[in-house]
Amino acid sequence: MYPILKAEKLAEKIYLMVVKAPRVAKNCQPGEFIIVKIDEVGERIPLTICDYNREEGTVTIVFQIVGGSTERMADLKAGDAFHDFVGPLGNPSEFVHEDIESLKNKKMLFVAGGVGTAPVYPQVKWLHEHGIDVDVIVGAKNKDLLILEEEMKAVAGNLYITTDDGSYVRKGMVTDVIKDLVNVEGKKYDVCVAIGPMIMMKFVCLLTKELEIPTIVSLNPIMVDGTGMCGACRVTVGDKVKFACVDGPEFDGHLINFDEAMKRQQMYKTEEGRAILKLREGNTHHGGCGNCND
Repeated sequence: MYPILKAEKLAEKIYLMVVKAPRVAKNCQPGEFIIVKIDEVGERIPLTICDYNREEGTVTIVFQIVGGSTERMADLKAGDAFHDFVGPLGNPSEFVHEDIESLKNKKMLFVAGGVGTAPVYPQVKWLHEHGIDVDVIVGAKNKDLLILEEEMKAVAGNLYITTDDGSYVRKGMVTDVIKDLVNVEGKKYDVCVAIGPMIMMKFVCLLTKELEIPTIVSLNPIMVDGTGMCGACRVTVGDKVKFACVDGPEFDGHLINFDEAMKRQQMYKTEEGRAILKLREGNTHHGGCGNCND
């Protein structure tokens, strides 16, 4: 069992939990995820790691209520425990393996949308701890749905906040802020990392492609099973079929077919849709069949 040390409501339907999981905390890196199960018969829920403390053996997760299982999770309190807490899974962010001195010469921009702020935070924190300051844009529908503001302020070189309705700091989409930074302030970036809803990442990538800024996105929002077996997170990257949970979750955003991925995401929500996908894709339906494209 994995005890919950802290359970906190961050915003409407958004919760944070600190979980005692020493082996995961010892080995995890920014960009990776874990899978939790509430009890022996519970649904497997993949969640990106928001933070970790190796000395205390804790891992922080942030999740949003989207169905019955996450609704049950929201009812858990400090003192309760998860039956399973498996990880780290997926691949860490690419910069973790890069030369630190080379990274210090890069101008990096991070763009977080909604709950995507949670997986952006450990990446920015890791860079800050290695002496690298980056620009961060955080977008939310309104002030009440903004999360981890103070935590992000503590690690970001420059933090830019925007809200769709203008209820806090400024009004507009994250893409509006990117345009201002590049076209008005004259900033130049070597790479952009964008994490948030699929539609947000799509439009960020359309803009950064136009601005010629290489962009990495995380496809953790489309993961379901987390092992490559269910086929929910199958996505076309360039001319290859990939699975977010085993090949990612991070990919070159300019190569992703977002429209196909979002359509598939909607189809996968229904039993009829899953049957259609299985029929169309045959032996390449899931990542564990051994017949998928390399």
